[in-house]
Amino acid sequence: MADVFISHLEWSGASKGPTRDPATFSRDLTVVVHAVTVPMSAAPAYRGDPSRVNPEQLFVASLSACQALTYLFLAARHGVAVTAYTDDAEGRLGLREGKMRMVKVTLRPHITLEAGANEAAARELIEKAHRECFIANSVSTPVAIEPTFARACDPIATTMEAS
Repeated sequence: MADVFISHLEWSGASKGPTRDPATFSRDLTVVVHAVTVPMSAAPAYRGDPSRVNPEQLFVASLSACQALTYLFLAARHGVAVTAYTDDAEGRLGLREGKMRMVKVTLRPHITLEAGANEAAARELIEKAHRECFIANSVSTPVAIEPTFARACDPIATTMEAS
């Protein structure tokens, strides 16, 4: 049996009036997952509320989180000691095949390794994590990964060039 994941969405903008005009109806939504409420809207370019999270951001965040969790799992499994992991991910909307869609997502993980960690193994795990990420395997959007690495023992944490 497959795992099932559930969320609840409500168009909270309904309280501001019905959808009489495509330019003025409220794009406000609320999404509830495990009792956590996420105020959402359309992206600001599509008349959404910029103070709320939009679906495009969550799409990018899902890819980023899946890559991180898969990578960290593989690092633990392969004995690569990671002491910190951050990612400044970016998604780009554009036209492809005549449709507006995410045309590219770039993940930029910055991975800090313990002093004695095997850097070559750590680098190899980046692509393995991408191949095993459930979310990346579920989308047609190209996902680029531009990792940088640092050592925990380096007080400046200088970046090692990614191969």
